[in-house]
Amino acid sequence: MEKHQYDVVVIGAGGAGLRAAIEARLAGKKTAIISKSLFGKAHTVMAEGGAAAAMGNVNSNDNWMVHFRDTMRGGKFLNNFRMAELHAKEAPERIWELETYGALFDRTKDGKISQRNFGGHEYPRLAHVGDRTGLELIRTLQQKIVSLQQEDKKEFGDYDARIRVFAETTVTELLLDDSDGTARVAGAFGYYRETGGFVLFEAPAIVLATGGVGKSYKVTSNSWEYTGDGHALALRTGATLINMEFLQFHPTGMVWPPSVKGILVTESVRGDGGILKNNDGKRFMFDYVPDVFRKQYAETPEEADRWYTDPDNNRRPPELLPRDEVARAINSEVKAGRGTKAGGVYLDIASRLPAASILKKLPSMYHQFKELADVDITKEPMEVGPTCHYVMGGVEVDPDTQATRVAGLYAAGEVSGGMHGSNRLGGNSLSDLLVFGKRAGEYAAAYTGDLSKRPAVKPADLEAAVDAALAPLQREGGENPYSLHHELQQVMGDLVGIIRRQGELQESLGRLAELRERVAKVGATGGRKYNPGWHLALDLRNMLLVSECTAKAALEREESRGGHTREDFPKMDPKWRQINLVCSVAASGDVDLVHQPVPTMRPELLALFEQSELSKYMTEEELA
Repeated sequence: MEKHQYDVVVIGAGGAGLRAAIEARLAGKKTAIISKSLFGKAHTVMAEGGAAAAMGNVNSNDNWMVHFRDTMRGGKFLNNFRMAELHAKEAPERIWELETYGALFDRTKDGKISQRNFGGHEYPRLAHVGDRTGLELIRTLQQKIVSLQQEDKKEFGDYDARIRVFAETTVTELLLDDSDGTARVAGAFGYYRETGGFVLFEAPAIVLATGGVGKSYKVTSNSWEYTGDGHALALRTGATLINMEFLQFHPTGMVWPPSVKGILVTESVRGDGGILKNNDGKRFMFDYVPDVFRKQYAETPEEADRWYTDPDNNRRPPELLPRDEVARAINSEVKAGRGTKAGGVYLDIASRLPAASILKKLPSMYHQFKELADVDITKEPMEVGPTCHYVMGGVEVDPDTQATRVAGLYAAGEVSGGMHGSNRLGGNSLSDLLVFGKRAGEYAAAYTGDLSKRPAVKPADLEAAVDAALAPLQREGGENPYSLHHELQQVMGDLVGIIRRQGELQESLGRLAELRERVAKVGATGGRKYNPGWHLALDLRNMLLVSECTAKAALEREESRGGHTREDFPKMDPKWRQINLVCSVAASGDVDLVHQPVPTMRPELLALFEQSELSKYMTEEELA
């Protein structure tokens, strides 16, 4: 078995992982980056629209307080207020920092970073590079890492002296040392996907930056890596997950042809003026503006269209409501028989912008629809519908340090929970990666410096990790992992989808319990060299555990809020706003769920909101 020693190991090579690794390396720590896929292929590249940061480049009225307010509104006040505050305050600095790394953002006429409109944001706030912002972010952070490696080569004669990337490598277990009475991170065990060779990373600090859970659903914008690895690793190590019921179904994914169903259609289309129509040609979103948002959103098409040209008109188009509201509206139109034959609605940018502007602002979308659906978006509308996109819940972390309940374990990005409450605003994900990736790397590095001795991996734990990894290959007559994965996706899509009901959620838990027993006996044929069936067999354990947390929390929360919609409890309940649902794993392997109070927002932050607005979210006791 190959072994390596590092100070900080970052699991995940998306925006949060790369930013954490850069910070740990800048602190002088020997740092490893573990990428499940090829380096540079992280799912961050799919975040196309931009990174939200209140720089005020397009509208000088924007500031961190407005951004904080928008984030809390979008999350229906279930956000960890401290994370939302830190994010709003620090996002501009992280964007400007990217420029010093070499990022090339689109510019305004006077040379500032351009910012575009996006759903839920009061002002144009998203720094962007056409509709390929995530790709530019990943390229920029990668190049920064290469430059740090060049520094190491000059100083030590070794390109990988203090920061190294392990591509196409999967971590299956985190290992602990509890010899001093406190369970501490000691290392991570995994395998190289190409060869099947095992590898041990001995390290006192680990940062989880593994992204989301979308591959538990059939219709998803997520790529193949999103199997809930970090969530499950954290649970099995003794950390907790918070509010896993909140899954965001992005309102606009492709619906036709079936082979590409679920692929993301960026919110930039609506941010740049695109409108949603049903099969009657009606612009239907005006019928779905909730009372709580009535003051911020336009009531007529004329009023909505003025928002794009008049900086003093703050009545936003209803197509730019928070994503949960738009997804539910589209779902309602389709359910009422006003959808397309393929089960979606129409997204029209062709009648709104000249072809040249569409090609300039949305080059990736033009190419995507032309190549995959034979649709020219400069001439005809797109067909779109909701697709599983993002999990707001995740590993419970300290808002300032990103530390979990396990000493030495940190989490940042989509794998962590709390920042976005019950619903994430578009564009907040990329700036979230930067703000909290930086903090996770910073505090993980500081933690290692304070240790009196390095934790040690126990041989018995390492042997158990090896046995668990080899089990599917050694099991004769085990079930096919692809069949089990299909069944899991069917259960989650049909019973724990965009609209939820008590009976279906109860049924889902029964089906998941049955699948857990079958997954424990899953088999894989062939050897250890690049064997996708074996890889999926190992991923299934993670997907199943995290899916059980989602279903259990969805059944428990008897209200509708953000990404969680209960048909049998259709309204928000102020009492439930005070409750976080926290999942852990018992020694038996069962998921335990407890209620935990939501942190109380500081008075000066509460003062940013009108009392009439707060009364729609909070109880009378809270407002007293």
